[in-house]
Amino acid sequence: MDTAYWLAMATIAIVVVFDYTNGFHDAANIVATPIASRAMTPIQAVIIVGTFEFLGPLLGGTAVANTIGKFIDLSDLQASVSMTIILCGCFGAITWNLWTWYYGIPSSSSHALVGGLAGPVIVAAGPQYVVWGANEFLTTGHVTGVTKVILALILSPIIGFWVGFVIHRLMSGLLRGARPVANKYLRLSQYVTSAGMAFSHGANDAQKSMGIITMVLLLGGFIDEFRVPFWVVLLCASAITLGVLSGGWRIVRTIGFAIYKIRPLHAVNGQVSAAGIIFTAAIAGAPVSTTHVTSSALMGIGASERPKAVGWSKAREILMTWVLTIPGSAIVGIATYLAVKLLFGVA
Repeated sequence: MDTAYWLAMATIAIVVVFDYTNGFHDAANIVATPIASRAMTPIQAVIIVGTFEFLGPLLGGTAVANTIGKFIDLSDLQASVSMTIILCGCFGAITWNLWTWYYGIPSSSSHALVGGLAGPVIVAAGPQYVVWGANEFLTTGHVTGVTKVILALILSPIIGFWVGFVIHRLMSGLLRGARPVANKYLRLSQYVTSAGMAFSHGANDAQKSMGIITMVLLLGGFIDEFRVPFWVVLLCASAITLGVLSGGWRIVRTIGFAIYKIRPLHAVNGQVSAAGIIFTAAIAGAPVSTTHVTSSALMGIGASERPKAVGWSKAREILMTWVLTIPGSAIVGIATYLAVKLLFGVA
């Protein structure tokens, strides 16, 4: 077996590790609100979330995988070079995920993957190998490539904030005269909303890894066209679910307690807002950041009720991470590629 084969296997393995860290990192986005509102114990939350997280990639289609798998085009390069670039890019994304997890910062795995891949591609092959999509968007209005990814990542937190703001205002008005016993039913309803959140997360986030693995298979000549094999769907669904089950508990404290004091109504509204946006984006093939949609929805909920009680300092920290993630992961990906090139002589 030649070098390209083993590089393909190594790249697929590193993508699966990224998928695991994605679930590990993003677990907080799903389990934080039911835990913080005391609707579920951590074990109950993880069981429900894990089940529906696994079902999301299996039933959510492959629109996001098609977007991620086609925002760089390395078909003109040698298979060994293109796979080395992808491997180094995914390593950059993994490193950023672990660094932000260690410090309890809710960053975006989607941003990290985009930056981690784009950086080595530009340095190793040139910017023309990145499908920017800007000219097509300006001339025809068709959104594709990096333009589609960036627009989705920029707009989704803004939409999340205002959807959370409006939904909480509406629900607060409807429940204004409700007795305290309503909290019991709100807590019970989180079994449904948390399941929906987990399903939408799996449907969107696992597809990113599915897209990269399918790209590797195509570049290596293992498949003839860009079509996600079922075993890839199953592999990525399993990896992200295992990551969620492991849980990024450091970030749970940030999402569940540092942004706004969460009660049952806040939790339900946040889950409904985030799940609706993330699943809609999955159908449209738009890769969004679950972290930023969830955080911004909670900020919108807090702003609609008691703006002064929102942890805006934590919001600024999240925003700063949001700005730094793409260049930060790109730098790590570039450094990894240069190190591999120096040590192993990759072209």
